[in-house]
Amino acid sequence: MPREFINPSAIHKPTGYTHVVKSGNIVFIAGQVGMDRDGKVVGEGDIEAQTRQTLANLETAVKAAGGKKEDILSITTYILDRDDLPGLRKARGDFFGDNPPASTLLVISGLARPEFLIEIEARAVIGD
Repeated sequence: MPREFINPSAIHKPTGYTHVVKSGNIVFIAGQVGMDRDGKVVGEGDIEAQTRQTLANLETAVKAAGGKKEDILSITTYILDRDDLPGLRKARGDFFGDNPPASTLLVISGLARPEFLIEIEARAVIGD
């Protein structure tokens, strides 16, 4: 099955990876962080702001593959501090609403850059 490699212009330019890989109607979205299209961190030190930007990047990514945020069926979230859970849950709840995707949460010791508080990767299925 052919694969499509997509790097949406509304998300920061990746270095050594692809933001979105689509094979048929299955979409894999690389871990997204709280960076804007220019590569600037949004909400440094603020988990809720970084989570909102991260989720906006996920939505941009799934749209670039022809889907919508409701097509996201599974996410894996990486955070640095359990104390950030309330802000994460608030932003995630606002974004996904009453039918959130399957989710795995990991608390880890570090991300790619020290100012990142969260990273979320996703899998989506577009269409039926």
